[in-house]
Amino acid sequence: MILFLRTLELQGSFFFFAKAKTRSPQATVHFLGMLGPANPGRPFAVKLKSMKRSENKPIRVAVGISGGVDSAVAAALLKEQGYEVIGVHLYCYDEGPYCTSPEDRKAAVRVAKHLEIPILVWDLRREYKDKVIKYFFAEYKAGRTPNPDVVCNREIKFGLFMEKALRELKVDYVATGHYARVVESSEFIVHSGRKDDPSTNYELITKAARQRYSLLRGVDESKDQSYFLYTLTQKQLEHILFPIGAYKKSKIRQLARDFKLPNYSRKESMGVCFIGPVPIAKFLRENLPAKVGSVVNSKGEIIGEHDGVWFFTEGQRHGFRIFPAKGWSASGGKPTGLPLYVIGKNVTTNTIIVGRGEESKVKQFLVENPHWVVRQKAKGKRQKVGIRIRHLGEIMPATILPLDSKLLATSNKLLARLAEPTFGVAPGQSAVFYRGKEVIGGGIIASK
Repeated sequence: MILFLRTLELQGSFFFFAKAKTRSPQATVHFLGMLGPANPGRPFAVKLKSMKRSENKPIRVAVGISGGVDSAVAAALLKEQGYEVIGVHLYCYDEGPYCTSPEDRKAAVRVAKHLEIPILVWDLRREYKDKVIKYFFAEYKAGRTPNPDVVCNREIKFGLFMEKALRELKVDYVATGHYARVVESSEFIVHSGRKDDPSTNYELITKAARQRYSLLRGVDESKDQSYFLYTLTQKQLEHILFPIGAYKKSKIRQLARDFKLPNYSRKESMGVCFIGPVPIAKFLRENLPAKVGSVVNSKGEIIGEHDGVWFFTEGQRHGFRIFPAKGWSASGGKPTGLPLYVIGKNVTTNTIIVGRGEESKVKQFLVENPHWVVRQKAKGKRQKVGIRIRHLGEIMPATILPLDSKLLATSNKLLARLAEPTFGVAPGQSAVFYRGKEVIGGGIIASK
């Protein structure tokens, strides 16, 4: 029996609507049940839109297969559940000694062959360079700290890949191996007549339902990738599946072995999106020129030097050199032993500012160009949220309020006030807003 599973959130409970399809195409049963901890099946909470296709045609999904374990398991789970799976490998980068694209492509093809699914290789190198790489270096040169994974998801994976798959492959969904979840629910809109309009019946109140798609953190908190996905829209979420978001990483490894995937033992890649396993600092130093500049303390005193302002980000405590004079040690500490952190940068003068202790912390900062995953209340003026300022960073209680408009929904600039000061707030990075486990929006940190 193959289960097509979709979650619905009704009055705080999660229900599923499933179509159970036996090996015989003539036997189809629909049933409604409650999905809870006692469910012995796999926590495969993906959506079902069976009405989109006839009873004899399965739902078609394009899966981004990178060559890694996560996306391979995502494809295997979808096929096991009865979806028509089309693999797509994105060929985005092939430069430098760290690039693993040949190995990635071979691994993706082997996975597709093992699962007996078709696979396409889409050459997006030019688009990736124009939309991600150029942005990456331009932001660092401007003294900001960019987030290439956010831009890669927005422009490539859920931009070009998603648009091309929906348009050319005529799929119902696209799926990736992200550790995140999508939950669909219904929200009701109240319509009523206007009291000052005689043509309407003021007493008549009607309710209309519309679908709402919630982006949730992955179950595995150590792998959660929701921070990188805050630019997704309701329209996009309607057509996205995250098959592995309800699993722990250890379980994904086990499933890869259970499915006998050819890449089950492949190591996890850490680095810049599509570029390969190279630390960002190393990648920058190999592509941007060194330019010696001054390190100053919060009083403006020159206490050291560095190799270029673009190699540093707020919150960083290594890489610059402190002169062993005036009580400052070569390791960057005062006699108190407290470490020094980068607390500011000046691109024009090629200067970095360092501080220690409370000097390195801020309690409020600006957020520009906010994007809302969920619809904001028309009259909302401020909101209490949880804010995350780096991938897998602490989700900190805060209040956000508009600066250039009276309403959150229409403001292009927000002020984020933290309940407690924090360090490492870096302009150019993303500030992502959470309500519990749900991502409600986010924006770019502008200044402190």
